[in-house]
This record gives sequence, C-alpha cells and structure tokens, in this order.
Amino acid sequence: MTVADDATGRRTESATRLPREERRAQVLAAARQVFVAQGYHTTGMDDIAERAGVSKPVLYQHFPGKFDLYLALLDEGIASLIEALREALEATADNKQRVRGAVSAYFAFVDDPDGAFRLVFESDLTNEIAVRERIEAADDVCASLLGQVIAEDTALPIPQAELLASGLLGMAEIAARRWLRDGASRIPREDAVELIASLGWRGIRGFPLSHPPHTT
Repeated sequence: MTVADDATGRRTESATRLPREERRAQVLAAARQVFVAQGYHTTGMDDIAERAGVSKPVLYQHFPGKFDLYLALLDEGIASLIEALREALEATADNKQRVRGAVSAYFAFVDDPDGAFRLVFESDLTNEIAVRERIEAADDVCASLLGQVIAEDTALPIPQAELLASGLLGMAEIAARRWLRDGASRIPREDAVELIASLGWRGIRGFPLSHPPHTT
C-alpha cells in the first residue's frame, strides 16, 4: 500500500499493493536518497518511510531496523561496483583497454546520480565491524580481479600483482571522487578517465612478462 495525504492533511494509506520485491526496491531507493543526503546517524526510519511513501509497519516488514537497511544498501552498492569491474575486465583481452575499463568503472560508479558510492567509499559507519568487513572484502575482490590480469601479464606473484591492482584502483577511486567534487563541470568524464588510465597503464606496462622485476 502507499501513503498519501487526505483532504484534512492526515497521512493515509491507499489500497495500491506492489509485489514484495518491487516494494523492497522502492524502500531501498528511498533509503539510499535519505542516507546519502543526511548520513546514517541523522536519518530516522520515519524519514525513510516518508520518502518511500509507506507506513513504518510496512517498512519494518522488509527491514527489521535502520542498520539492516543500511547494510542492504551497502551490499547492493558493492555488488554493482564489482560487477562493473568484472565486466570491464572480461570485455577485452587488450590489457591497456582493461586498465582503461577498470578506471572507467570507478568513474561511472562515482558519477551515478543515486550516490551509492558515498555509502561504499565515504561511509560514516566504518567503526562498525559489519560495515568495515564488507568494505574490506570488496577491496579484496576488486584487487583480486585486476590482480589476476596483472599477474598473467607480468608473471608477478599474486600478492605483488594484487598490491599493484590495489594501487591502481585506489588511484581511480580517489581521482574519480576528486573529479566529481571539483572537476566534473570542467573536465568531461571520458577525458578524466583517459588521463588516469594513461597514468595507470604507464606504470603497469613497466612490468613486462619477459622482464619481471627482480627482488634484492
């Protein structure tokens, strides 16, 4: 059912019913907007219910509490980023284009109007173990995906390849957030992606397969 104002200004519920999954998606979209705009600590379930156009009992049918709702959004954002990165790496066998695709995936994630990246990269709940573990696990998955490509191309051991991958993806994340904050209106996104991808590729290609670096 949905919530609306009646002629007296009181909030009433209409008889319109959505399938459970559609209602859940509606609640998640509304909650994301509120969390991104207000942060976790200043957001109440009343705020989310109002934005979603549902009553609080309906809201609690889908999520037992605000933290559970936040974790669901965090999981959704992380899954979106990982899938975008995986698709970029699988789209070509050209490693230069893979680097560009990886950078582009981060810029696209940050540039998404729904602001999901703020829950993943700028969470105000990193002191919570469940949040921190999810974010660290996402970092590990992304580093593993790109690290495997780097290891195959350079013959570096996996730990070294994943460290390089973390450096490249960290650069993409920070550059994308800086671009959105300061440069989105001055530098087209594709141009920004090319700049950062070029920087990353110049570093990665310094480890050719035929000349792996030697440790001392």
